[in-house]
Amino acid sequence: MLSSNRQYWSIAQDPALASSFLQNADNYRNKDDNTSCFGVQHAKKYLEVCRNVLRNVVAEEEEDPFEGLSMIDTVQRLNIDYHFQEEIEAILRRQYVRYITHGEYDVFNKFKDEEGKFNKDLSEDIEGLMALYEASQLNIEGEDVLDEAGKFCEQLLNAWEKDRDNINHAGVVGNTLGHPYHKSLASFMAKEFFDNSQGSSGWLNDFLQLAKMDFNMTQSMHQKEIAQISKWWGDLGLAKELKFARNQPLKWYICSMVCLVDPDLSDERVELTKPISLIYIIDDIFDVHGTLEELTLFTEAINKWDFGTLDQLPEYMKICFKALYDITEEISQKIYQKHGSNPLDSLRKTWASLCNAFLVEAQWFALGQSPKSKDYLENAIVSSGVHVVLVHSFFLLGQRITEETEDLVENMPGIISSPATILRLWDDLGSAMDESQDGRDGSYIEYYMKEHQDCSIKDAREKVVNMISDAWKRLNKECLSPNPFPATFTKASLNIARMVPLLYNYDENHGLPSLEEHVKSVLYESASM
Repeated sequence: MLSSNRQYWSIAQDPALASSFLQNADNYRNKDDNTSCFGVQHAKKYLEVCRNVLRNVVAEEEEDPFEGLSMIDTVQRLNIDYHFQEEIEAILRRQYVRYITHGEYDVFNKFKDEEGKFNKDLSEDIEGLMALYEASQLNIEGEDVLDEAGKFCEQLLNAWEKDRDNINHAGVVGNTLGHPYHKSLASFMAKEFFDNSQGSSGWLNDFLQLAKMDFNMTQSMHQKEIAQISKWWGDLGLAKELKFARNQPLKWYICSMVCLVDPDLSDERVELTKPISLIYIIDDIFDVHGTLEELTLFTEAINKWDFGTLDQLPEYMKICFKALYDITEEISQKIYQKHGSNPLDSLRKTWASLCNAFLVEAQWFALGQSPKSKDYLENAIVSSGVHVVLVHSFFLLGQRITEETEDLVENMPGIISSPATILRLWDDLGSAMDESQDGRDGSYIEYYMKEHQDCSIKDAREKVVNMISDAWKRLNKECLSPNPFPATFTKASLNIARMVPLLYNYDENHGLPSLEEHVKSVLYESASM
C-alpha cells in the first residue's frame, strides 16, 4: 500500500484504498458508542489536567522561569499547543516583562569570552548547544550574533555527532541539526518526541498521554478528509481526461494538511486541496504539453474568465478551464455563505497572475531566451503557486481584504514571497527532478552561471543555499513582527516553507522517501497508548 513510487500518491486509482481510509476512521471513532464516548471523555480529562498545570504556572508569583518555558516547548513539540494558547501567551507575556524590566536584551553575550567569540567551554554542555542552535533558527536580517551562534553550535554539534563515545546523544543531536524545531513540521516530528519522552512522569507524562490521544483523533479526521478528496478527484474526472498530467491527490492533500493544521479546519483543508491540485495540472499543461500558441490563448481565457474565448482551444484545455472555473466559483460561494464576503474577483486575479508567469516561462523556452537570474527568480516566485495557495487560505480562514491587507492579491507581501522564494530555490538546487516529468523549466543556478562565466556549480549552489537562508530571515521577520494577518495564516506561510525540503528531496528513483515515511507515520500508524 505504501510503495515508494509515484502511484503512492494516486489514491484515486485504488477505490479500495479510499474505502479503507473511511473505514479506519469510522472504526476509530465508532467501534461502539461507549468506546467512542469513553475516548472523548478520557481526552477531556487529560486536557483539563494539563490546562490546570499551565494555569498553576501562570498563577505562581515566584515561579521558576525555566519551568514555564520548558512546558511551552514541550506542548509545541507534542503538537498540542493549540489547546493552550491563552496559557502560553500569559507565560510568555510575564517572561517578556521580566526581561524588559531587567534590561536583559543582549542575552547571547553571556555565552561569549573576553575576545567576543562564543566560548568553546560550552562544548561540554550538549543540551545548551542544542538549545542555542534552535534559537539561532529564528534569526532575522541584521542579527549577526544569531548567525554566529548558529555556525558555532553547528560545528560543535557535528563533532559530537561523529564522536562514538557519545553514541547516546548522536541521534538526538543529528535530529536537531537535520530538523530544527522552527524549520520543521510539528505534526511530522511529534511521534519522535513521543518516543523520546517514554517513561516520563509528572506533568510531562500527562501532556504525553494527551498528545497521543490528540494524535490518534486527528489522524482519524485526516483519513476521512482523504476519503472525501479521493471521491471528489474521481468524480471530477481530470485524471482520465488529462492523462499527461500528474495524478497525485494524496500529495496535494498533504500540502493543505500541513498548511491549515488546526483540527477544526477540516472543511477548509478539503477545499484548499482543490486549487492545489489545479496548480499542478495547469503547470503540467504549460510545462509538458501545450504549444506556445495554445498556452497564449489559454492564458487570455484565464485573464478574461470567459467561456466565450475557448473556441480556439483544444479540448483538454477547455476541460481544464471548466474545472478551474467551476471550482473557483464553488469555493467563492462557500466562503460567501460561511463568512459573508465573496472573494471571487481576488481568486480570479491570483489565477491570472499564475498563468501569466507560466506563460513567460513558456515563451523563454520556446524562443530560446535566457533571462537574467534576477528576472527569472522574480517570475518564478509567482509561478511557484504559493501565492495562489495562500490567497485561497486567507479567504477560507474567513478573512477580508482591508487597507492593511490589500497588497495580498495585487502584489506579493513578504509573508508570501518569502516561502515562495524558499520553494523555488529549493527546487532549483538540482535535487528536484519531479518524478519523470519532462519539463521545460530553467533554474536560477543555470541562469546565474551564464551571467557569471567564472562561477563553478559548487559556488552557484552555495549562493542559492545562502539565498534560501536570507529568505528564511525575511520570513522570520514577517512572522515575528506585528502584521495584519491572523496567526493561522502566519502559520500556514511558515508551514509551506517548512514542508519544502520534504517536497523536493527526491531520490535516484524520482521518489520522495522522506515525505512518504512521514506520511505513513502521520496517516497510517496510530500512536500507541
